[in-house]
Amino acid sequence: MILRIRSRDGTDRITVPDPPASATVADLQRLIESHLTVPVPLQRLSLDPALLLPNPSAAVPLLSDPAAPLASLRLANGSFVYLSYPPDARSARPPPPRALSAAGSFGKKMTMDDLIARQIRVTRQEAPLCSAASFDRDAANAFQLHVAESLAFAVKRAGFLYGRVDAETKEVFVDFIYEPPQQGSEDVVLLMRDADEEARVDAIAEGLGMRRVGLVFTQAVGRKASETGEYTMSNREVVQAAQLQAEGGIPEWVTAIVKLEVGDDGTGDVHFEAFQMSEICVKLFKDGILETEVGDADDPRLSKMRKEVVAGGKDTMEVDNDFFLVPVKISDHQGPLSVGFPIENRGSPVGMGALRSHLDRVKHLPFVKRISDFHLLLQVAIFLDIKADVPALAGCVKNQSRVPEGYQLLIESLASQG
Repeated sequence: MILRIRSRDGTDRITVPDPPASATVADLQRLIESHLTVPVPLQRLSLDPALLLPNPSAAVPLLSDPAAPLASLRLANGSFVYLSYPPDARSARPPPPRALSAAGSFGKKMTMDDLIARQIRVTRQEAPLCSAASFDRDAANAFQLHVAESLAFAVKRAGFLYGRVDAETKEVFVDFIYEPPQQGSEDVVLLMRDADEEARVDAIAEGLGMRRVGLVFTQAVGRKASETGEYTMSNREVVQAAQLQAEGGIPEWVTAIVKLEVGDDGTGDVHFEAFQMSEICVKLFKDGILETEVGDADDPRLSKMRKEVVAGGKDTMEVDNDFFLVPVKISDHQGPLSVGFPIENRGSPVGMGALRSHLDRVKHLPFVKRISDFHLLLQVAIFLDIKADVPALAGCVKNQSRVPEGYQLLIESLASQG
């Protein structure tokens, strides 16, 4: 039986010798010590992924009984077991010594760039800069439902997260998801960004008292596999996430992953995970050290560097992607907006007929409630002044105040054209 051991340092495979029915937690710990070089006394094991959060709750159940049979834990081939241990507890095997030239090591010349590169240390960031990320249930469901039912997780899909950041707790609240024009494949989602449309999105967010706070993307079930082990985020995804976090301009920026995990019985569960790209990852991108050109033959589990860095105690030109991921606690909430209007950039143009149908469907509600939908506001914003009218109309939605008659007449006139 093969078990996948996920830690803050990545995912490794451990083979439990046959017959697995007689193996115990203690046997698994000894295998981990042997293969992953983490001493048994320093290991904390759980079946709950919350163990890997920066400050895991004391309620996370641990596999604390060494004599417990693995069979009693309902582990199957390919199951995940989560492993936590103190920083630097995992001893690194020293690299083989480098061959010396005929002149010995003293004649080797080093440029200033070489010296600077040797000072770049890629270490794991233990705590995120945001305390948690909460997603509006309807917005998150509308995004994952489209990917599951229309795309069948066959290609990647992405969106920008908009919401609020609590200034005191540093918690991020995601209240709507904007999906820009894009083209997705199994391993790449190309964002064909429209500056005019994004300006309207930002104007709506400003009126709602919100801003862009992150990125969400899905992972396709047929994404490229790595020959060196499991991975959470591919090298292409690391580059894209680092670039957008650098552009985002806030320390609490969140990157969320939506993926389908298929069990041995063939059933699939949709999972949301939230991360921040570590500060060193963003710095490597900004400084031009993180390689942004990814080849088809490159291992998706590893990010290439343009200069040598120090990671895991050794000089390297490749870094395990998991080094750059800082897990963020995730939850959900009911936000102030509804999600009933057709969502933009999903292949079929959204016409005025959709506006008329939407307003008719919710005609029993006050007018401000009928338009309290980001995707509707984005459709209407095309016909409004972006600097004055768009924030003003969105402000009515934010405060749930009476919509000025001129705006209401315009929206109803547009709907009548459908």
